[in-house]
Amino acid sequence: MLNDYLPIIILLVLATVLGFLVLIIGALFGPRRPTQRKAAPYESGMIPYGPGTRRISVRYYLVAVLFILFDIETVFFLPWAVVFRQLGWFALIEMLVFIGILLIGFVYVWKKGALEWE
Repeated sequence: MLNDYLPIIILLVLATVLGFLVLIIGALFGPRRPTQRKAAPYESGMIPYGPGTRRISVRYYLVAVLFILFDIETVFFLPWAVVFRQLGWFALIEMLVFIGILLIGFVYVWKKGALEWE
């Protein structure tokens, strides 16, 4: 049983080690010449007005979280589509229930006005 997951575990360990290795090498050998101009916020080549750290509306985070929520749930369609012929009618009914729950959640969020951007 564990042998089936061994390649995934190896991949996760290697990705984690490589990620930390790249960060450490960049911190050790990367150039450090901070200037006032480099520390200024950059926005499409425009001269910034106001501070670079200002308060962002909660609506922004709400829309972002809702996007991630619905986006991640749609990822479940791919494994279902791959094994659809093997599972038959049961899989179709289960996916219709899943899509129905997603649709109810989407309509609820829409009616509450969480997707409105002002």
